[in-house]
Amino acid sequence: MSSTAEPVLRVGLCGIGLDAYWPQFSGLKARLEGYVAEVAARLERPGVAVVNLGLIDTPQRSNEAGRQCRREDIDVLFLYVTTYALSNTVLPLVQRAGVPVVVLNLQPEAAIDYKAFNRLKDRTAMTGEWLAFCSACPVPEIANVLARARISFHQVTGVLNDQQTWTEIEEWLASARVRATLAASRLGLMGHYYSGMLDIMTDVTLVSIVFGTHVEIVEVDELSALAAAVDDEQIARRAGEFQSAFDVQPDCSPEELRRAARTSLALDEFVAKHDLNALAYYYMGSGNAANEDTMSSIILGTSLLTARHIPVAGEYEVKNVLAMKIMDALGAGGSFTEYYAMDFNDDLVLMGHDGPGHIAIAEGRTKVRPLTVYHGKVGRGLSVEMSVKFGPVTLLSVVESPQTGFKLLAAQGECVAGEFLEIGNTNSRYRFPIGARGFVNAWNAQAPAHHCAVGVGHIASMLKKTAALMGLGFHQVC
Repeated sequence: MSSTAEPVLRVGLCGIGLDAYWPQFSGLKARLEGYVAEVAARLERPGVAVVNLGLIDTPQRSNEAGRQCRREDIDVLFLYVTTYALSNTVLPLVQRAGVPVVVLNLQPEAAIDYKAFNRLKDRTAMTGEWLAFCSACPVPEIANVLARARISFHQVTGVLNDQQTWTEIEEWLASARVRATLAASRLGLMGHYYSGMLDIMTDVTLVSIVFGTHVEIVEVDELSALAAAVDDEQIARRAGEFQSAFDVQPDCSPEELRRAARTSLALDEFVAKHDLNALAYYYMGSGNAANEDTMSSIILGTSLLTARHIPVAGEYEVKNVLAMKIMDALGAGGSFTEYYAMDFNDDLVLMGHDGPGHIAIAEGRTKVRPLTVYHGKVGRGLSVEMSVKFGPVTLLSVVESPQTGFKLLAAQGECVAGEFLEIGNTNSRYRFPIGARGFVNAWNAQAPAHHCAVGVGHIASMLKKTAALMGLGFHQVC
């Protein structure tokens, strides 16, 4: 089977301090190490391996920790500023680690207890107490040095056990997972571009450079050969599985269900054979009966794959399958979509697409309908009809950018109930806080391709962090 399980995210964590303090202030080092242990415990969960580097308090220890980061192959480094620390204690570690850095500027409590503090009779003890609260003190020094070293960094400022603080840390963690997921992914490209769609043509070498994603060119002929080898018993079983996964409409013929089942089984084997984590495809199949049969019966199988965290984009849409993968890695789904029309009476935008839909984020069960013609494409067969779940949604487009190679374009809105186009495609009604006109104008002004990915929930803040960790541009229209 394909290695579709999420890779283990390897998180480096260290506290930083100053070794000169430890003999001067009794108990301070142990107290700060305890705070680092608290953060480590909260970061630990299935799928996350925390590499706790301990309290880094000298340049020598910083060098050693940097080497450990390399040996442990960490994906992101959380640098917990527990007290004042010299910038020369931070620079060697960050330089050697060579991964995105999130500076945690966290006080142990919201404020010093001034009355209790001032009742302390020993001024040495008083100094030791406020040193446990002075995490903000060295952050400008650290920021200055990292900026001069051309090392980007990100910050979380707050209280150690505050919910707002941990919401932000969790978003950085999720964004680091997206980065690691893309770098570990194998993207299959099958077929060719839909002729004339200049906006979706993409430099796939740049995809590997920027996202770290491996691109594997795969053949339609191979998929057709696999489909020809599927036996009748397997086909009958998969057709039965369709009845559970979809709301198959009565006018779907048994023969079309068998065709879709055969291709779905072949797709599963194909994806496993090439160890794919995502797929973009388009192929006319005109003049080749086997390939035309395969490509015109692919929609149900690709919809099942998308729901299994292997997003599939039609029309060879490389940028959009990346957007779908990002949304899926953030737990939002990510269904292939484009403008259909605008409803100026209800001030909303109709969006959807033919081909695969993300059935795991559908409102109710996804219908399967027969189509006598695929508009603009060769063949006929079964297609899926669904709306995204009603409620908050986020749209994402991966946009080619002259400045950063790619940028992420996001918008938050709401999927709403109402009259739908019963055309056998995915289609939804979206309302945006800046209105339909405002959204369309603002979105188009960023020059995206005409496809985008839609997911459930408002996750623009996580997308912004994802862009920051990957060195991408980011723009949110609403």
